[in-house]
Amino acid sequence: MLENSFSKVYTKFKMDLYSKVFKEFKDKDVEPLSAMEVISMEIIVALGNPTINEFATAAKLSPPNAAYKVNKLIQKGYINKIQSTEDKREYHIEATEEYKKNYGVIYDYIAVVLGRVQETFSPDDVKKLDEILETTADELMPEVEIGEEKKIK
Repeated sequence: MLENSFSKVYTKFKMDLYSKVFKEFKDKDVEPLSAMEVISMEIIVALGNPTINEFATAAKLSPPNAAYKVNKLIQKGYINKIQSTEDKREYHIEATEEYKKNYGVIYDYIAVVLGRVQETFSPDDVKKLDEILETTADELMPEVEIGEEKKIK
């Protein structure tokens, strides 16, 4: 039962993401991202402004392949490269406002669902759900590392 319920919630979030990835852009000046580019952007956002090498490691890409993907995303206007203040040879990458405007709506559905959770369940139940999710993310999923929690809006 737990597995089916969790799988259903996870699948609904994925379906919302996929439908937004394939939507038609009204603004014809915007160059849409391919599905693989959206996945790359999702990794970059999840890592919290990584270096190109950190992105390569997380995505299991060779550094040259990761650099190629990053450069394509820069050309499309969805990534900024920012020189590290600590090591001038290193650059961090971050999502641009253009990405947030066109693809950040992906995160709106999370807020909608969580608002419904808070309206439907007691504050104690919501707190317990938060604790369960926090423990799951922090302790029960050590194979997957993400950067600082960031919300795109």
